[in-house]
Amino acid sequence: MKEKLKKLLKVLGPGFITGAADDDPSGIAAYSQTGAMFGYSQAWTALFTFPFMTVIQEICGRIGLATGMGLSGIIRRYYSKWILYGAVFVLFFANTINIAADLSAMAASAKLIFDIPYVFWLIVLTVTTITLEVFVSYAVYARLLKYLTFALFSYIFAAIIIKQEWINVLKSTVLPTVYFSKEYLFNIVAILGTTISPYLFFWQADEEVEEEIEHHKIASMGRGKPHITGKDISQLRLDTVIGMFFSNIVMFFIIITTASTLHLNGILSIETADQAALALKPIAGDFAFLLFAAGIIGTGLLAVPILAGSASYALSESFGWRTGLNERFSKAKTFYFVIALATLLGLLIGFLPIKPFQILYYSAILNGVCAPILLILIMKISNNKQIMNGRTNPKVSNIMGWLITVIMAIASVAVILSFLKVF
Repeated sequence: MKEKLKKLLKVLGPGFITGAADDDPSGIAAYSQTGAMFGYSQAWTALFTFPFMTVIQEICGRIGLATGMGLSGIIRRYYSKWILYGAVFVLFFANTINIAADLSAMAASAKLIFDIPYVFWLIVLTVTTITLEVFVSYAVYARLLKYLTFALFSYIFAAIIIKQEWINVLKSTVLPTVYFSKEYLFNIVAILGTTISPYLFFWQADEEVEEEIEHHKIASMGRGKPHITGKDISQLRLDTVIGMFFSNIVMFFIIITTASTLHLNGILSIETADQAALALKPIAGDFAFLLFAAGIIGTGLLAVPILAGSASYALSESFGWRTGLNERFSKAKTFYFVIALATLLGLLIGFLPIKPFQILYYSAILNGVCAPILLILIMKISNNKQIMNGRTNPKVSNIMGWLITVIMAIASVAVILSFLKVF
């Protein structure tokens, strides 16, 4: 069993870690709110987002694999600096908000389990994530991230131990139910923003490059064109499909867990992390409560370093700084400084009098509004033969990629108009 696990973990790489990181506390908030507000009726979104999420992340991974550069490095080299700085600003801002929300949710959950003050956990978790990313080697850190993905199984277990109306679950999954209301629209954009999320675009592209550096295919990020084969592309695709499938399965089980407990008992709104977990306790029991709360901590430990790391990759490549988790601290001080800065800013925001789940939910909507701009750039890059060294998108990827770009753009415009009270 141990050997089989080792083989499986060896096959899984950036795609799997990226998929798991998508179910961060921000995602858990969006999915919990979905189940609480709408019951089973939005379970179909897990099935709907899976193919689009897979295609977009495979495109991002292939960009890194084929070019030996992250997205910011490519935009810097081939596009306007105004486009680059705009994209990086949006990413850094959204990631910092997400980090703040995730740290707050983690600290609130840890307080529930261990009954130690929120502030203590907020500081401890911040210091832990910075230390791991800055001072642990990439090889060790990548393995640690793989093991942290197992925290997500807590949500699958929670859904299984709770009584479900499986016939209704199946109907709601395969037969979409759509309501034309502001709340329904906001929630759809929140789900799209947390599944097809900007920080994942940058992270997977950069981590494919880190893997190439680790396997001595290139010397460092942005220096040299890697030689890749059809086998490399196939492994990337398999890794990404498994990662995104796992991500969407977890999303599905979180939605039906809160639908069968909170929604069924008239709890239709989630405002804080402790409210979500505590609401489960009298309905589903101590075990479900512990699984839910512990899952937030585990997924946060996985996602917060990835949020900070993707922000640092984007900013560092934009200015041509030495970049990469494979680099020693002494050679890439600015890169690691940005990681620490993003995390510390998240810590400071966590002290503001704002409810953690509120930040989480609206940060997911913010990601949904920002994503279409980045998706247009990603689709242009991945279809440029010069940039991609001949490894451009296949026809199916182009159709799916442009389709989800249009869908997210329309949804984002609708949300903006709703905020402006145009309709």
